[in-house]
Amino acid sequence: GRMGRTVVELFYDVVSPYSWLGFEVLCRYQHIWNIDLRFRPAFLGGIMQATGNKPPAMLPKRGEYLSKDIKRMAKYYQVPVRISKDDFQRVLGVSNLGAMRYITAIDMTQPQYLEPLSREFWMRFWSQHEDISQPENMLAVAIQAGLSPELAQKLLEMTSSPAVKNRLKETTEEAIKYGAFGMPAVVAHFNGEPHLFFGSDRLELLGSVIGE
Repeated sequence: GRMGRTVVELFYDVVSPYSWLGFEVLCRYQHIWNIDLRFRPAFLGGIMQATGNKPPAMLPKRGEYLSKDIKRMAKYYQVPVRISKDDFQRVLGVSNLGAMRYITAIDMTQPQYLEPLSREFWMRFWSQHEDISQPENMLAVAIQAGLSPELAQKLLEMTSSPAVKNRLKETTEEAIKYGAFGMPAVVAHFNGEPHLFFGSDRLELLGSVIGE
């Protein structure tokens, strides 16, 4: 490892398109910046509930803007988010808790698959518009990310275990403790204290704070 690397935690949920943008940008920067990037799958619903936040698209004008903004960012960062106006309704109608538990189970047992698995969930949800709450879709995601069918199935069974449920809950509570109210929440540990950055459009600022 490189000397004095700054630990940067990314709290994310695959239901959040901005989390996907932030994830991909940080995945690129981790090879250029002197950072130790840690993925922290958490549950956006839990953060919203605990902080009294509301989905931004519930304000129609903001929803209109978000559709344009995400398209522009997707193009700029070359991330295949495909968004249409009814996507915000789709997000509210689909449970992503199972997917985040699945990602948590991977993080606990096979962390080397965490990056490709998370990416594949975003691909299916935000690029191919699949219902990621269906068990067969979760298995397909895992196999696409490189897991064997047996392991994919075993992890699916793990998602209902107290260990996985508690781990996801704890990670979500940790994000809230750092001051998160939405996602992505990026926490850089620098000069002995945590610095919270919200959203995928503050990463240059993050670089500046940590001396990159």
